[in-house]
Amino acid sequence: MRIGPVRQERPAMLDGAGKLRDLSGYVEDIAGNVLGPAGLAKLAVLDPVQLPEITGTHRIGPCVGSVGKFICIGLNYADHARETGKEPPDEPVIFAKAVSAICGPNDDVEIPRGSEKTDWEVEMGVVIGSRAKYVSEAEALDHVAGYCVINDLSERAFQSERGGQWTKGKSHDTFGPIGPWLVTKDEIDDIQALDMWLNVDGERRQTGNTRTMIFGVASLVSYLSQFMTLLPGDIISSGTPPGVGLGMKPPVYLRAGQVVTLGIEGLGTQRQKMVQA
Repeated sequence: MRIGPVRQERPAMLDGAGKLRDLSGYVEDIAGNVLGPAGLAKLAVLDPVQLPEITGTHRIGPCVGSVGKFICIGLNYADHARETGKEPPDEPVIFAKAVSAICGPNDDVEIPRGSEKTDWEVEMGVVIGSRAKYVSEAEALDHVAGYCVINDLSERAFQSERGGQWTKGKSHDTFGPIGPWLVTKDEIDDIQALDMWLNVDGERRQTGNTRTMIFGVASLVSYLSQFMTLLPGDIISSGTPPGVGLGMKPPVYLRAGQVVTLGIEGLGTQRQKMVQA
């Protein structure tokens, strides 16, 4: 994980007792080659209790630094696709979220100026650990460093009613909270069997499980690598289960002052307060 003020985060590790441990004496950041097999092996041999403890209260930053690409997968849960009025896709729907949208898991989220349709989406993030180009599905997970929680916030009017592609409805500052931590893939028995949920002001909106993804993690990594080279630190946001505001009847959207909480089994939780930009 990474902790500290915005753009001044330092690398840290959570030990078995839930205490923060300082990694800054071993790696500069949780980014780039640190996410590769050799970098993670170097961290894996450390004894967390021998690392300096970080005491006090600290902001949790995005769990990955220096993200190069933030790639999102749309309509990757069949029941979510149908609630938006679309049929499940035959191939993954790909769009980009600006890396400037990335923020910490508990940072305030801005409602964009002029927005009336800001929406929520709990998603599992896949963090690339090593270069992947034209990889097969069988070898795809060899290129994954780990996983994290993402809230793929969206402004639906900007996304679908303003012409062009979806990116401008997905890229406002703070529309990409990631973390609280990066969970390395060895910690997860079955990435396609994780419960996920999201609440707005304590009321359940989304309940799902990664087993209902149309295209699983290995499929997505392989597919994307046919069109672009995936590099260490790139993040894939793998789609959301049903229960988004757009799909409610009538639709319901976020307002300043509301609080969104979300989480994925084994990957941690997030909490964001909505504020006006």
